[in-house]
Amino acid sequence: MELRQLSYVEAVARYGGFTRAAERLHVAQSAVSAQIKALEAELGLALFARTTRRVALTPAGELFVARARRVLAELDGARTEIHEITSVVHGRVSIGATAALGPYDLPQALTRFRDRFPGIAVRLRSGLVTGLLGALDEGELDLVVGPVHADLPPRFDALPLADEHLLLALPIGHALSRAGRLTLGEARDEPFVSLPPGSGLRWILEDAARSAGFTPRVEFETASPAGIRDLVAAGLGVGLLSKSVAEAPGPAITIRSLHPAPVHPPIGVMHSRDRPLSPAAQSCRHHLVEVAGLQPDPSHRPDPTEEPL
Repeated sequence: MELRQLSYVEAVARYGGFTRAAERLHVAQSAVSAQIKALEAELGLALFARTTRRVALTPAGELFVARARRVLAELDGARTEIHEITSVVHGRVSIGATAALGPYDLPQALTRFRDRFPGIAVRLRSGLVTGLLGALDEGELDLVVGPVHADLPPRFDALPLADEHLLLALPIGHALSRAGRLTLGEARDEPFVSLPPGSGLRWILEDAARSAGFTPRVEFETASPAGIRDLVAAGLGVGLLSKSVAEAPGPAITIRSLHPAPVHPPIGVMHSRDRPLSPAAQSCRHHLVEVAGLQPDPSHRPDPTEEPL
């Protein structure tokens, strides 16, 4: 069995006849007929029912064509990936990323990218999403990976990578950890730990508190979500924390789900619409989105929202 025989069978099935298939394949009709006859002889059965008026697939032919199309599609995909590797040999891409990216494993994604495109140099910068988008505006970054807020300016384009959820982080033994159905309003008298003003998480906290009828008393600010966990664990306050940070290794805290739950924007990859991406940056953006579909579904992990961590 030869690859061209699969292509010939698929073409005859697609175009409904040997003549049209031969024309589309730019080969002689006799060559198409001879190769398909040889294949049928090898298989020991007919793939096409031939009459003077039409050519139709036999039941065996329908099964064979379905398999042949899957094989040809896989080969086309392999050709595309090989073309990517050979055509994007050199270049560089600058990526900005926030500290908490939910279930999306950016280091793993970048490791795969380096293996796939060893000639592309990758530079990574961490920071808050507001500052990273400013760097994107200035052309200092090609891509930003972080939360995609609903008010993202239209000059940025975004593709989703993963969903994230927010929980209330409490010190071990805190009175609210024993409450029933918990609302954010029940924490109105607590000192809060949060990121600085201008950060997305700070805006979410203030907006959710406003909806609950109070202004949060933020007594401690930290530059990273992991710092929120550290300060909460030390007993200095309570705070909103993404589920991924709460589930990561770290100091013991208690986390509780809130009703209604503050909405965390999805994690996505963003770039400026005002500047075309280089081939290296385009390949990286495509890779990051592709990897998002390969990473494990965090919904299959145990839900720890009522347990100390």
